[in-house]
Amino acid sequence: MAVPFMAAILLAMRLDRGPIRTAADATRPGFTLRDATAQAGIHFVHKRPSFDQKIAGVEPHVAALGAAVSVADFDGDDWPDLYFTNSRFGEPNALYRNKGDGTFEDVAAAAGLADLNRPGLGVSMGAVWGDMDGDGREDVLVYRYGYLSLFRNVDGHRFEDVTERAGLHRWVNSNGAIWLDYDRDGKLDLYVTAYFRDIDLWHLTTTRIMHKSFEYADNGGKNLLFHNLGGGKFEDVTDRMGVGSTRWTLAAASADLDGDGWPEIYLANDYGPEELYHNEQGKRFTLVTAGLEAESKSGMSVTLGDAFNRGRLDAYVTNISERGYIFQNNNLRVNELRESRRFRNVAEGAVADAGWAWGAQFGDLNNDGANELFVANGFISADRNQSYWYAMSKIAGANARFFEDASTWPAFGNASLSGYERSRVYLNRGVAGWVDVADRVGVNDLYDGRAVAMADLSNRGAVDVIVANQNQPAILYRDQPDSTNHWIEFKLVGTRSNRSAIGAEVTIEAGDLVQRRVVDGGSGFASQNDRRPHFGLGKREWVDRVTVEWPSGARQVISRPPTDRIMTITEPVR
Repeated sequence: MAVPFMAAILLAMRLDRGPIRTAADATRPGFTLRDATAQAGIHFVHKRPSFDQKIAGVEPHVAALGAAVSVADFDGDDWPDLYFTNSRFGEPNALYRNKGDGTFEDVAAAAGLADLNRPGLGVSMGAVWGDMDGDGREDVLVYRYGYLSLFRNVDGHRFEDVTERAGLHRWVNSNGAIWLDYDRDGKLDLYVTAYFRDIDLWHLTTTRIMHKSFEYADNGGKNLLFHNLGGGKFEDVTDRMGVGSTRWTLAAASADLDGDGWPEIYLANDYGPEELYHNEQGKRFTLVTAGLEAESKSGMSVTLGDAFNRGRLDAYVTNISERGYIFQNNNLRVNELRESRRFRNVAEGAVADAGWAWGAQFGDLNNDGANELFVANGFISADRNQSYWYAMSKIAGANARFFEDASTWPAFGNASLSGYERSRVYLNRGVAGWVDVADRVGVNDLYDGRAVAMADLSNRGAVDVIVANQNQPAILYRDQPDSTNHWIEFKLVGTRSNRSAIGAEVTIEAGDLVQRRVVDGGSGFASQNDRRPHFGLGKREWVDRVTVEWPSGARQVISRPPTDRIMTITEPVR
């Protein structure tokens, strides 16, 4: 037993700056997740798209995306609201307004955000929120297989389509987008990922639309970076800034990962390695791949979080695994950029294998001071007695010109492909590793999960989990943490920085606890979290110090803030 013990000590020395904390007890996780979807009045069911009949045989695979969820307080009443996107012509998106009593009402039609899936326009794949014009109201970009659409929040109730005058009327087959202020000028810029090339999936001129490699494909759509010029206008600066990856990107995240004050862009790419774009002081990005080439081959989601309480943002990237066919472990990458300009993968055991994993998010579900991980799972659930895996393995072993042509793929019919998989809920036990407690805490659905978002929907210091499922109903899991643990949460308001405070980083120090969070403009897969950073404190009754590093470069320190409440912090004007 001495060898594993010493290995754990060495890992602790490498990862933990402070004392090694006691491992959480997997038999008593300290929280439950209760399915409160119906009770909350949420009845959203995602519908997948249908495409050109030329690719009907492989349509279940091509159309297996699009279930997205994003969190924003669109009406400014301090209660987080939810926006779900649909992906079939004629099927509405849903904007659920939080009524503050545990229930929601769908106001998408009245707000002008429901009827967005139409022939000639495309179908929704997701949405991200941010105050792009600094008027104090959250605007929203809807990305599609089709045209981008930017909606300005008029009065907290209605939205107007400003895509044309913003210069964003572009056809992009996108599964993701994020807001960030890459040049720190106080205005939110926009990064849009592209999956398929800019083809019309309903009117194909060729069926050669698929990836040309299962491991190093670079024939996907071109990602785009739009610079916010002010006045509601954007400029395409992709080529100038060097961020036009064509690696079938499924997700992006952004934060200042190396501590130089400038936000990086981290990409999870399908059929190939992850990519990190280092920000050269807002003038250009440089691609950094050291440490990212080996493990990832099917990056589905990327989320950033302080996994080991080192005061740094690490990265968790999901991949796919199926026993007997393929193992591409998920990657938990420890941030060592300051020392070696690398991320180091430390994923092992349960956290490395989550099946066909999609959206994932960090969040302190038991308020003990350490992040848990929620991972959504499952690809295509159909006939339990028919599996497409054998056909898939034959395709993967064929000539690239064969599997690049969708018409050569064996027809799916009613077969399943890694279907009926339950989500994973990984309890963080520090250097003792992560353990899946999904069954114990009440997560046992078998839907095809896609997007995951976390939000304190009841303003009570508990992080709820919302999952958008592909071609199936959405789920809201109410978090019920150990009531004896303390917490603190922050609403940040930018002044010199963007009003949404996207890109701001908050570090708390409470005795031996140090933890950092970023206010992100979208992360995970097709999702966006509550932008109020939430910290569990365990039994600690006070916080010694809170440090906010604003995108403008301002640094704000608050001593001994009150705990067990949500605190508003406004950036100093000077």
